[in-house]
Amino acid sequence: MKRQGTKHQMDGLLMLLLFGVFAVCVLSVLLTGAKAYRGLTDRDRAAYDRRTCVQYIATRVRQGDIEGGVTVEPFEDTTALCMTQDGYMTRIYWHDGYLMELYTSADAELYPEDGEKIMPLESLSLAMEDGLVTAEIGAAGGVVDTLRLSLRCGEGDLL
Repeated sequence: MKRQGTKHQMDGLLMLLLFGVFAVCVLSVLLTGAKAYRGLTDRDRAAYDRRTCVQYIATRVRQGDIEGGVTVEPFEDTTALCMTQDGYMTRIYWHDGYLMELYTSADAELYPEDGEKIMPLESLSLAMEDGLVTAEIGAAGGVVDTLRLSLRCGEGDLL
């Protein structure tokens, strides 16, 4: 009789051990999945931020694309993408780690720190040659996206 009681205790101990191994396996799978999910969401967020910046600049250039309306000019210690229309100027530039925008009258004397912060950015290099605007956008992690836009000066607009 004593043997059978010991056997039941061993069966219970074996089931408890088996349950513990199962619980550890489930927990390790969940932790691995959570880590992978976090990595994917971080990567997607960084890609979204990069695309947003590129699209923002492209949209602003397309909005200001009139005859002589888009230029690249020095602005204090940086270079600004300038869109002029009806006596007002919008400047897009990089200052203190941010993409900045400054909307003023065309003859106003303002400084880079007067603009609005749009989004964090590592660097921004702007150039314009023969109607081609080039923007090299440095994002976090050393990734550089290049945007090239050909100015049309309102050509091809459909009603």
